[in-house]
Amino acid sequence: MSEPNESGVAGGTSKKLTIAGWVVGVLPMAMLTLSSVMKFLAPPQAVDGFKHLGWNPSDAMVLGVVELGCVVVYLIPRTCVLGAILVTGYLGGAVATHARLGEAWMIPVALGVAAWLGLVLRDTRLRALLPLRG
Repeated sequence: MSEPNESGVAGGTSKKLTIAGWVVGVLPMAMLTLSSVMKFLAPPQAVDGFKHLGWNPSDAMVLGVVELGCVVVYLIPRTCVLGAILVTGYLGGAVATHARLGEAWMIPVALGVAAWLGLVLRDTRLRALLPLRG
């Protein structure tokens, strides 16, 4: 297996796929970063949202740190796969929280899919693992 270079590209991925992968992968990370910042700032709407979801607003800071940590690990090329796994776990909690209340849960699913799609576009090793033949 070839090692990823400084842009997170492994094994001869084209420049266009790499750029597309970064664009697709960074968009959900931007949304998660904004979400974590809202947890740190704790505006009244965020506090009310936390209460509505059944979370104690005092837990917001811890969840914000975890969320931002997942984003940072994802954005570092050498740890991006671990970051995607962590983001998937974090978003799984979001899906469970919203599903428990009978609310829309597709946004966290879409963010997770976009995060993984970004990696698959950037890394031939991940594409080789998929059962797609063309």
